[in-house]
Amino acid sequence: MAEAEASLTGKERATGILRLGCPVLFGQMQIVPRLKAFMSRYPDVKVDLMMADYFVDIVQEGLDLLIRIGNRQDNALISDRIGTTRRVTVATTGYFEQAGEPQTPEDLVHHNCIVYTRLATVNEWHFQSKEGLIKVLVKGCFQTNSSVAIRAAVLSGLGIAIAPVWMFGDEIYRGDLKVVLQDYQPTPLPIHAVYRRSRFYPAKITSFIDFLSEEFKLDPWVSSYGTIVFN
Repeated sequence: MAEAEASLTGKERATGILRLGCPVLFGQMQIVPRLKAFMSRYPDVKVDLMMADYFVDIVQEGLDLLIRIGNRQDNALISDRIGTTRRVTVATTGYFEQAGEPQTPEDLVHHNCIVYTRLATVNEWHFQSKEGLIKVLVKGCFQTNSSVAIRAAVLSGLGIAIAPVWMFGDEIYRGDLKVVLQDYQPTPLPIHAVYRRSRFYPAKITSFIDFLSEEFKLDPWVSSYGTIVFN
């Protein structure tokens, strides 16, 4: 009741336990490294983080807030877009030395493609080009529902994947991995903050959404800000 009254009057202080959910690798690479700054700004908030790559039911899991990547929506919940996941077509330089580099998306049918099964399109990869949307059915010897496994498989040289820039940005710039098909961009995916409808929203929720929005806004790995160029 005190939280509700404070929320309605605009006098609420961010406090309490924020029960937060997000995908595993995104949490590891994009959420957890930012928590120290958030907690410094809001010292009365504690975070209870649940990371999972399956589709999480916010009510069943008792969460206050979910960070979701992708276009799947639930009309019973509120979804605030807080960022954009840009994606690239990537593999190790060793893989390309052995298998050759695809010049068009259609060439991917001749490659070992690593498929992330949690995507709505599964093994149908979508690319944006000057000619419009291109759809390619790919195949390979390995598929998984784990973002952690996708990262490990690509780094091992197993094959080609479509992956978020934030998943491999450091390895790409170091030259461990190579981006191909740069004229054919995999369709970006939205990043949403998802929470339940209510007559009031605790400051711990709104503060974290605002914090992430600010953090992501000028980071090209998780926004549409600027241009990302790979040699």
